[in-house]
Amino acid sequence: MRNKVIPTLAWFIPLAPLVLASAIYFGELQSSSFLYLNELAQTLPDTLWVWLTFLGNGWGVFAITFPLLLLAPRVLTAGIFAGVIVAITSTALKSYFDLPRPAGVLADGSFYRLGEPLLHKAFPSGHTLTAFAIAAALYFSCDKDKRKPLLLLFVVAALVGLSRSAIGAHWLTDVLGGAGFGIWCGMLGALFASFIPERYFSLQGAWLRLVAIGSITAIYAHLTQIMDHELNLPLQYGSIAILLITLAFFIKAQFNTSLTKSE
Repeated sequence: MRNKVIPTLAWFIPLAPLVLASAIYFGELQSSSFLYLNELAQTLPDTLWVWLTFLGNGWGVFAITFPLLLLAPRVLTAGIFAGVIVAITSTALKSYFDLPRPAGVLADGSFYRLGEPLLHKAFPSGHTLTAFAIAAALYFSCDKDKRKPLLLLFVVAALVGLSRSAIGAHWLTDVLGGAGFGIWCGMLGALFASFIPERYFSLQGAWLRLVAIGSITAIYAHLTQIMDHELNLPLQYGSIAILLITLAFFIKAQFNTSLTKSE
């Protein structure tokens, strides 16, 4: 696992967005920065921003990355670990800070909002936290010589964060906070996954079978919930297809191996 060690300096990277968030908040630029981004974002269609928001939804991200169960199970495991850490971190930080969202401070009609107004627990943005955590988990759990193309994941995560301001759900400081803490969560997920022996990532192992069973819960969630907005329904149906196809190949692999062993 030497080629998967996280560089020491990388642990300081998340401080940059957190320092910027502090500067904006204490510099009294909270409202102006949000209003600027919120207005600028309206040059692009709502569907784009809502679909980007979907990429910060835990169930959505799980479905999209689920094919890694077959292709790179350690990487998927890093993402799952990061997701668990995100759930704990998000709950703790939102409860601790308990800051109002734009709709809880600004006058109704003074900014563009899509969907029902969200008033409380602004910091950090949970969707941004998730997006950056998964990006960091996937990036740092891969071999160093394969990481460069995965830098695009952080670009996507940044767009997910911007989408939260675009639809009027979060301040820019919430997005920056989500980015900073999210990267740390993802790095921890990758670090924990790096300690697991390779034998546990066998397709016939108990761990991957447990993850495969978990996909059934994800399918149920996509079928019974509207994730963030109705515009995301096509993505939800696509996610169900990804889950089912991957699960079918995983089940096929179980039978193929069983037949090989019997021979």
